[in-house]
Amino acid sequence: MLVRESRARTVESEHRGHVVEVDQAGAIRRVAGDPQHVVMLRAAAAPFGLVALIEAGGVDAFDLAPSDLAILAGSHSGEDVHVRTLAALFRRAGISQSVLACGTEGMPLDALTASRLARDGERPGPLRHACSGPHTVMVLLSRLRGWPLETYWQDDHPVQGEIRRAVARALGLAPERLQPGIDACGVPTWAAPLAAVARAFALLAEPEAIVEGDPRRTVAPALGIVRDAMLAHPELSGGSRERLDTSLMKALPGRVISKTGLAGLRGVAIRSNGDSSARGMAIKLEAGAGQRVAGWAAAVESLAQAGVVDSQALRMLARYHRPARLDPHGRVASESVATFDLAPVGELTA
Repeated sequence: MLVRESRARTVESEHRGHVVEVDQAGAIRRVAGDPQHVVMLRAAAAPFGLVALIEAGGVDAFDLAPSDLAILAGSHSGEDVHVRTLAALFRRAGISQSVLACGTEGMPLDALTASRLARDGERPGPLRHACSGPHTVMVLLSRLRGWPLETYWQDDHPVQGEIRRAVARALGLAPERLQPGIDACGVPTWAAPLAAVARAFALLAEPEAIVEGDPRRTVAPALGIVRDAMLAHPELSGGSRERLDTSLMKALPGRVISKTGLAGLRGVAIRSNGDSSARGMAIKLEAGAGQRVAGWAAAVESLAQAGVVDSQALRMLARYHRPARLDPHGRVASESVATFDLAPVGELTA
């Protein structure tokens, strides 16, 4: 049991799930639940899929700035700054935005932007979609390789094989071990054990520190570029309002990279600090009403128990740590509180 939402003194909903923290070699350090629980990667794979475009020479071919890379590795909120960044990228590449096949359903994520569009009678285009960044990676890589653009989203398109292989290398798994599925935005996604997800985020934290002989070393140069771009532009990877990924990176500048994967999944890359080496963490909540808010509480509490979030950062993240729902009069109607202990593995095996 990770999080309970209470209304007054009555527990109204409960959220079960799993948390695992690993070091850069993949050894489990702390855990709650099952570290081998299989999860669909979905948007959490975006920073690792971008590796394929970087390795193919995409940075030079399309004159990609760190701000471009940050949005390509993220799940943005569909704000105007996100649309402008992607639109400029498509113009430079000489590619029509019409090839994007991510759709527009439920977008943009940013409530204020959605309200403004509705007020003005403007329908959101595909650039407003949270997944338009990773979709753009596939389009650009297809152009670079000379593959058809209009069918990039299909399972048997060669770009999907290249993205899958890049993600598998970061996870330290053979591509065939990634169980296939279809994401809500219409492209293939894959499932993997939660501990493997945490291991990939530990690599993202400090790819240059990967030891000689580790097969994941091949992705290190590209991942270093991805990491630096996301750290430099957290609002392009997420958004300016109500995005925990962005808020974590701003509260702990240069220390963490956070990436949501939807359906209660989040990966966090934790950089070394003093006597603490680089680590990776993956959090997965089981489905249920209020999962998004409960996921905030579980993520911040996990990082606090792991010693990553200090008191100052915790104050900055208070609205995510114990998220409250207010009634129309501004009174606290309910509050979500993390109730678990992230146990060091040594204590579990002693």
